Amino acid sequence: MKAIIPVAGAGTKLRPHTYTQPKALIPLAGKTILSIIIDQLADAGIKDFVLVVGYLGNKIQDYAKAHYPNLNITIIQQHERKGLGHAVFLCKEAVGNDEVVIVLGDTICEYNAAEFLATEGSVLGVKKVDDPRDFGVAETDESGNVSRVIEKPQIPRTNNALVGIYKIKDSFLLFDCLSNMMSNITKEGEEHGLTPALECMIAGGTHFTTFKVSNWFDCGKKETLLEGNATLLKKWGGDVAAEHSFENTIIIPPVSIAQGCEIRNAIIGPNVSIGEKTRIQYSIVKDSIVGAYSKLYDVVLHDSLIGSDTEIKGETRTLNIGDNTVVAAPMGLFLGRCANFINGELYGRPASVPW
Repeated sequence: MKAIIPVAGAGTKLRPHTYTQPKALIPLAGKTILSIIIDQLADAGIKDFVLVVGYLGNKIQDYAKAHYPNLNITIIQQHERKGLGHAVFLCKEAVGNDEVVIVLGDTICEYNAAEFLATEGSVLGVKKVDDPRDFGVAETDESGNVSRVIEKPQIPRTNNALVGIYKIKDSFLLFDCLSNMMSNITKEGEEHGLTPALECMIAGGTHFTTFKVSNWFDCGKKETLLEGNATLLKKWGGDVAAEHSFENTIIIPPVSIAQGCEIRNAIIGPNVSIGEKTRIQYSIVKDSIVGAYSKLYDVVLHDSLIGSDTEIKGETRTLNIGDNTVVAAPMGLFLGRCANFINGELYGRPASVPW
């Protein structure tokens, strides 16, 4: 079995971060979105991966080569943005007639990957949602087989949303359907999704069942990234690298702090991920993701997404800051507050009171 991970999207909803970093390499709970996906599948026994790259694809290629030297990883370039269906179609030669699992590169799911891969036949990952009109959905018959898949139905007959995880037993049928779609392009710039190809397979007699995932995070926007970061930190327990320098600092788990960080006179957590070699002084950071090689001084951050190599000075609240950025504001207001906390008080409350 081979795995296809399409990671060619530009990630426009995560600007400014995706100007300099592919969406798949944005940090999440001490890992990256891509590494979480690969680790889940590799732990379940997958050794052969096909990554479809486009925007900033060289960074993804370098990352995969450096972090997964023991896996067989093929890189496919999607030079034109023609949709997810086109991205998967480009993998035809790399996959051959092998059984294939497809996991979208901006989707994080909590599920038993080994159980999913062991499920007989072709399988679609699903999760019940409150409003399925924004998603692809899978309708099932009385026997539990998928009778229809439809993209963003205006009048949904089910709330089983497709989460972006697919196992295809007869991959040659999928590629036949995709080939027919590609040959029917009617206008320049037209994009093709994967859902119509699945509908084509169903119409041709392919039987699909569904597999319910326990959690699903669409990592295409800041809010779901931070939600996923908090959930995974709580599940995994966080991690603090041995190589660090903390002084007068309170850590409130769960947090993930990479190696080489220098943190002084600060309160970190809960639900915080910090990249390597980051320096934080006289600050409070909670429910946030902070990139590598960043500098935070005299700030209060919550629900924030901070890029790598970023410098922030002065009291702030909620930020969405990309890489290589400097944000400065009048300093001093927060210094006394943080010092009071370290000495035993936080805004007039004992330091033992939970944050």
